[in-house]
Amino acid sequence: MVHKVLFWTGFGIAVRLWQLGIEMRPLLTKEALWVYPLFAGVGGSFGYWLQGVENRQLKILAERRTLLLEKRRRRDEREGESEGGILAATA
Repeated sequence: MVHKVLFWTGFGIAVRLWQLGIEMRPLLTKEALWVYPLFAGVGGSFGYWLQGVENRQLKILAERRTLLLEKRRRRDEREGESEGGILAATA
């Protein structure tokens, strides 16, 4: 989880640096230093939200997988019983 938050925090800072580069303004001025934590916070919060989305999706996929495996197990049991009944009737 931490790696996603750190990555997006760094991405937020990189966006600020890119913005200042496009505007050809100095990167570090005393009046504008407060903006870096803002961009880092927005990027980090996006990374935190994205991690939550991933966790919810993985949980849904795990539940779906267990449901499918249970369904296949029940189907195999039914097919095994029906094959056993056919074999007993023909013998």
